[in-house]
Amino acid sequence: MFRYTGPLASGSSPLPAATPRICCLDLDTFFVSVERTLDASLEGKPVIVGGRPGQRGVVTACSYEVREFGVRSGMSLTQAAQLAPRAIFLPVRHGTYGDYAKRVVHIAERFSPVIRVASIDEMFIDFRGSERLYHAPDDATDDETIERVVWQLTDAIAGELGLPSSAGIATSKVIAKVASGLAKPRGVLMVPAGQETELLAPLPVRKFPGIGPVAAKKLEAAGILTLGQLADMPYNKLTHVFGAWTGNVYRGVHGHGSADMGPARRAFREHDPSGETVGSISNERTFREDEGDPTVLDSMLCALCERVSWRARKRGVKARTVTLKLRYADFVTLSRSKTTSPTHSEKHVLGIVRELYRRANTTTGKIRLLGVALTNLGPGEQLNLFENQDRLHTVVDHVRARFGFDAVRLAAASTREVDQGNGHGEHRTWGGKGTHDTTTRADPTTDPTTPP
Repeated sequence: MFRYTGPLASGSSPLPAATPRICCLDLDTFFVSVERTLDASLEGKPVIVGGRPGQRGVVTACSYEVREFGVRSGMSLTQAAQLAPRAIFLPVRHGTYGDYAKRVVHIAERFSPVIRVASIDEMFIDFRGSERLYHAPDDATDDETIERVVWQLTDAIAGELGLPSSAGIATSKVIAKVASGLAKPRGVLMVPAGQETELLAPLPVRKFPGIGPVAAKKLEAAGILTLGQLADMPYNKLTHVFGAWTGNVYRGVHGHGSADMGPARRAFREHDPSGETVGSISNERTFREDEGDPTVLDSMLCALCERVSWRARKRGVKARTVTLKLRYADFVTLSRSKTTSPTHSEKHVLGIVRELYRRANTTTGKIRLLGVALTNLGPGEQLNLFENQDRLHTVVDHVRARFGFDAVRLAAASTREVDQGNGHGEHRTWGGKGTHDTTTRADPTTDPTTPP
């Protein structure tokens, strides 16, 4: 049984009185584990889920046995086959995984009525107020009671479904998520109240949810390698790295994350809580075949701008930074951004994206992927004094709320785009010669929200 019992870090102060009752449950190598329940011969073998070697697509999930060769989720199948030629490659079974995920939720509901699904293989469970319900004579403390119950939950998932899982229990969602990662594989880690900063201090900065490779490189250049070093940085210096997200990072690395469970949402769906300004709003599309037709490419850019702008209005926020992502057939990837006046207008966003595209696409090579992201989000009350399209947006969004997103589209958006996916952990492929799906999982949305 895992339990963190180290002393508080020198100079740190305990959190206000709180109890670790927020559980992050993570299904270990979920897609691979489901495949192993269906075929026991795969147990202990290097497995890659996502498709066959040589096919277009990326690794959706891979077993621990194949990760030692450098294979990771999101990697192209071609590269994965080069790194691990003897691995077992399996196609994705979308419906099958969703069914198992629902069954896990049903098991979790037997232990707590408050469950929030973060992704198909991760959920947060609130055990606040259930200590007396689960108390056993041998439990020395309420923390011990909850830890025992979470072990019972993971045992039930393993016994009834054959799926391994890990769990972290803490006073906030972000610390619980970090703890669930440290508990892998098949463990449970309880972080007592007041010991959050000591737990985080020695960890690499990438262990904090939402700190990606770009931010990590900036921190490394400043000599910041661990979360303890990050916690010692002055707030004003963090703003140069994290911008609008600084407050969440600062509170999180000091152990002050939120325990707010938020509204329930479905896995593999765009997550746009009202007023949420943390993180980013992004969507991207991979073409079924590498695309060089300017008309098709512009149509996709239009569709992506339309999607992210609509999502921003659903949140009630505007963005100051627009980013274009462009990936060529040889996997060379470019990212270009521009900061502008706050906007959630597809017309404004599309104009910026087209400009970025013209400047970035200086070769004649075909394109594999396009993406658009909105960042530096802020409250949506800010108005453009010279061009107010709020009434138009309200009418369009009302129609979409009743009849679906595709009920109203910009004329430049292609009618062949059949599935927008979610751009937040889910990756869809698209093409005029037929459509198919491949799904790659990004770090799920937690507190703070993980930028895709």
